[in-house]
Amino acid sequence: MPITARITRSRRTAGTAVLAGAVILALSACGVTGAKDTDGAASGPIDNLQVMVPNAPGSGYDVTGRAAVKVMDDIGTATSTEVTNLAGAGGTVGLARTLTETGNANFLMVMGLGVVGAAYTNEGNAKVADATPIARLIEEAGAIFVPADSPYQSLDDMITAWKVDPAAFAVGGGSSPGGPDHLLPMQLADAVGIDPGAVNFISYDGGGELLPAILGGKLQFAASGYGEFLEQVKSGDLRVLAVTSEERVPVIDAPTLTEEGVDLIFTNWRGFLAAPGLTDAETARLVDAVTAMHDSDEWAAVLKANAWTDSFLTGDDFGTFLTEQDERVATTLKTLGLI
Repeated sequence: MPITARITRSRRTAGTAVLAGAVILALSACGVTGAKDTDGAASGPIDNLQVMVPNAPGSGYDVTGRAAVKVMDDIGTATSTEVTNLAGAGGTVGLARTLTETGNANFLMVMGLGVVGAAYTNEGNAKVADATPIARLIEEAGAIFVPADSPYQSLDDMITAWKVDPAAFAVGGGSSPGGPDHLLPMQLADAVGIDPGAVNFISYDGGGELLPAILGGKLQFAASGYGEFLEQVKSGDLRVLAVTSEERVPVIDAPTLTEEGVDLIFTNWRGFLAAPGLTDAETARLVDAVTAMHDSDEWAAVLKANAWTDSFLTGDDFGTFLTEQDERVATTLKTLGLI
């Protein structure tokens, strides 16, 4: 069974984890201003909303979170919003911090599949299920990136070289084991006849750390969401050998894996969690604010500009989705022997 609705032909995967160091930053909990409704939750725009990105600047979480926050500010559902990056351990440092914000109705954390997997592989106590689900926002295809001066002009060129000595072929991704950037190259290896256990996978804490590694020639290829490196692709610093979606991505001139003869489709997703211990009214207020953002023309323009797939899901429905993802990731990682 796939780990997300769009992953196919998932078999065994394996890899080695290089966990990023945790940098702890303080986030202040701010009160909500304005009148209160009959359930005790404040009404009107959410003032001093704190949004935490659990990866470095430039990561997919960072791009998604800051885009959403700008729209919320622009349409007036939130004011004086502050975005803070708290990178570390595949997003689980940020998750742990989120769980200390119990009862803080002015706090959101950007997250996705990578945090679900990292919560297991980093062996911490923080679990996604302990936070309050707010909304899934988008799905995004992955891509196989090489630097501009790479000798590989096609996916077939790269796979041919990869098969010669997989252990000497450095592959990078912006997530910990169990996250999308780890699962993608492992499933790609499996699909083309390479033992995933032999793959030399190097983990980086988000696209902000992965980018200099691929540009600096430390990796033979990188696997990540295409949107994270769209600027470098357009400038010519990176080339995309293939995208992992079912159909081509309009903003990138690259074939799909299936066009290249590889039977694999893979997409990632991102969304928002809130702190634990919120009342139903406080949770609904955050869901309503994010829903207003999602329904706006401004957000439609963001989706189009980034070629993201709208996959909006809120509240209890998102919570059910998270439970399913958690169970599937845990099953996969147990199969790999990683937990």
